[in-house]
Amino acid sequence: MDILSFFQIKKRQQDIVRFLEANKIDFEQVDITMSEEQRRWMYKNIPQDKLPAQGNPLPPQIFSNDEYCGDYDSFFESKESNTVFTFLRLKDLKLKWEPP
Repeated sequence: MDILSFFQIKKRQQDIVRFLEANKIDFEQVDITMSEEQRRWMYKNIPQDKLPAQGNPLPPQIFSNDEYCGDYDSFFESKESNTVFTFLRLKDLKLKWEPP
């Protein structure tokens, strides 16, 4: 992986973390570079039709518990289309205000 790819991956990870923190969504960040077991788990749990044609899937990959949600591009598209809570397998977390 070249240095440009490394920085792109880090930026994408930070974008996701910022979104989750800003929306007070609990999450666990897993560094697959530090755990061969976690890396194998990730590769095994990405559906075949979502794997790249060549090579291994690059982080960030997003899961809700053990269910695969998608990669960064899917996350970004869901934010743009205002369907991110569905993408993350969460109920709509937007607050509803009702007058007293």
